[in-house]
Amino acid sequence: MKIGELSSKTGVSIRSIRYYEEKNLIYPRRLENGYRVYSEKDVERVKAVQLFLELGLNTDEISPVISCGSFHPVDNNSDCASTALSLYRKKLEKTREQINNLQEVERELENLIDFWTNVENQGKGSDIK
Repeated sequence: MKIGELSSKTGVSIRSIRYYEEKNLIYPRRLENGYRVYSEKDVERVKAVQLFLELGLNTDEISPVISCGSFHPVDNNSDCASTALSLYRKKLEKTREQINNLQEVERELENLIDFWTNVENQGKGSDIK
């Protein structure tokens, strides 16, 4: 299939597909005229890349897992286990740090809202004669 069909099947823009190729996440075959030809395996790889991106990974982080040849948790490819575990553990740690940071921001915002609500209420109370 050509790049437009791959784009239609995956919902991923042609520009993104070309970027994935540039990052060696997919490897289309080239015809003599230079056209890219994609297989059904490329459809699955693009969908896997999209899943990893939705999880918050970047293409450099995705590359080792994708290049391992096993990008579905059900593949049971033990050769990829250490690569996948390392990646997922790091991402989980970063995610937990982000959650903690967001909780701190939430507390600060709640304090600021309480403060300014009190200021606003005091201002309204002093206008009454």
